[in-house]
Amino acid sequence: MRLGRHRAALSAELRRRKALQRGLLAGLATVVLVAATLVVLLGGGGALCATREPVLVNVAAAVDVAPVAMDAAARFNETKTTSGGRCVLVQVTEQPPATVLRTLIGDRAGVLHERPDGWIADSSAWIRLARKQGASALPAGESVVATSPLVFATRQSLARRFSVGGTQMNWRMVFPATVRGRLLPTENEPDVVRVPDPSLAGAGIATVAAARDVVGTGPDADKALTAFVRWAQAGSAPDYRTMLAAVDDRAFWQRPVVIVPEQSVWDHGRRPSPDPVVALHPREGTINLDYPYVVTATDPAVADASTLFAEWLSGPEAQELVRRAGFRSGDGLLPPISPGPEIPAEAPRARPSVTPEDIDEALQAWSRLAPPTNILVLADTSKHMAEPIKGGVTRVGVALEAAKIGLRLFPESTHMGMWEFADRLGTATGYRERVSLGPISRPDSGQVVRRGVLDELTTSITAHPDLDSSLHDAILSGFREVTKEYREEMNNVLLVITAGKDDGRGTRLQQLLDRLKAEWDPDKPVQVVLIAFGDDVDGDGLARIAAATNGSLHVAEQPGEIIDVYLAALARRLCHPTCKPAA
Repeated sequence: MRLGRHRAALSAELRRRKALQRGLLAGLATVVLVAATLVVLLGGGGALCATREPVLVNVAAAVDVAPVAMDAAARFNETKTTSGGRCVLVQVTEQPPATVLRTLIGDRAGVLHERPDGWIADSSAWIRLARKQGASALPAGESVVATSPLVFATRQSLARRFSVGGTQMNWRMVFPATVRGRLLPTENEPDVVRVPDPSLAGAGIATVAAARDVVGTGPDADKALTAFVRWAQAGSAPDYRTMLAAVDDRAFWQRPVVIVPEQSVWDHGRRPSPDPVVALHPREGTINLDYPYVVTATDPAVADASTLFAEWLSGPEAQELVRRAGFRSGDGLLPPISPGPEIPAEAPRARPSVTPEDIDEALQAWSRLAPPTNILVLADTSKHMAEPIKGGVTRVGVALEAAKIGLRLFPESTHMGMWEFADRLGTATGYRERVSLGPISRPDSGQVVRRGVLDELTTSITAHPDLDSSLHDAILSGFREVTKEYREEMNNVLLVITAGKDDGRGTRLQQLLDRLKAEWDPDKPVQVVLIAFGDDVDGDGLARIAAATNGSLHVAEQPGEIIDVYLAALARRLCHPTCKPAA
């Protein structure tokens, strides 16, 4: 993404002075007045500003709308509009919405050097979020500069293939194939549907809202949404240009589809291609992205000038510029001018069930589900894990197969470690560290990264038929380890894979519960998630352990259940810290 790209749309003198910002306004005004005087004396055309010190308005615009906003600023400056007897001059800078948001709410990191005087975001959701997070000096209303519906974009050849195979684009495609009832996509479906990063782009926020709308509500819906977030994280991109470039790249995905605003497909299509990228409408209806202009200036004179530019952007001249740049009009009624064959001729059908409130809730859901995980796995290797369950397979065999499946669900941003536990194993506390808690993509020691070591352990660890279980001691020690290694930016979990029994050699159940309740910090919450294999586990005791840390208990008999268990555990982030006990 090109950050900070701008076009001053001012005279050469003003462009040079603008680099020094408002500290040199007096000198800048002198240059402007001298230039204006020369024009009058020489009988030339109208000057940009023939008044006293101009009002400079600095506007931050989202990446896709910035180019046309720059053109509009140049046209506006030629009108010699005045405010309070002073000429208004507008400069537009390309800035990511998240950066502007952090600036407006007063964050210290990742912010602009100077607060903008106007902001064109790529979704009203950013404006609402800014207000909720305490952004000052934002007026109650904003005007919509442009609109663009979300589309599914792919190569023209693939679009024909999907059509012949009877595949229509639909919002369920944003979920992994497992959520749609199959292990892998069919040959007539996309093998990946990439979405923009919701923390950076309005189209990503809207896609999360559409996904939530499709699956509905309830525990199963929460698990599906969690699967979507994990799937989307692996394939999300920071901007639309990168996503569309990936569609053209045939080196990785075979049947790629991306979700982007219609305008970005129009812009991409200006470069000739033997197999151009085309826009397809989802069958359930789509969501229109709006591009609102909000006045952000704190100085009253600059705010008035910024308001004048906002009003001009709603006028016929600016709206024609917007439509010639591939956008639809601000009211959404008029299509792009000369959209080209890549854009469907018919207007997209809106998905009316997705409201602004739904979009805001979806953004909140993403913010809870998206952070990476800091997780310590406790693997029970006591004598109970050597016992067979249904089908004659031992508990440890089923558990390790489940662990191997579960390991694939964790992205590279995960921090992970693993202990095995049984009485008299390794230390007096009944556990042995096999992999220290740390980045899964880095080595614990030696050359092999943690993920590789963990994967190897899922085939090499065995149960000890002569050792009792130290379940309670191991849980308390593991809980304290995760608490000690707590990561503020992550979700912190102690995952216990067990036969669900403690043989009473150490800490008693009530002692464990008392210590967990005393040491659990709601400001630094560590969840205990227990997966017990078999049908004779101590369900009541395990449920009480999980409840003490707002965690969850899951009883499983098949390795494949680990996916459901993991998603259910992650989905509890949506209700944390008010989740009801789950078992």
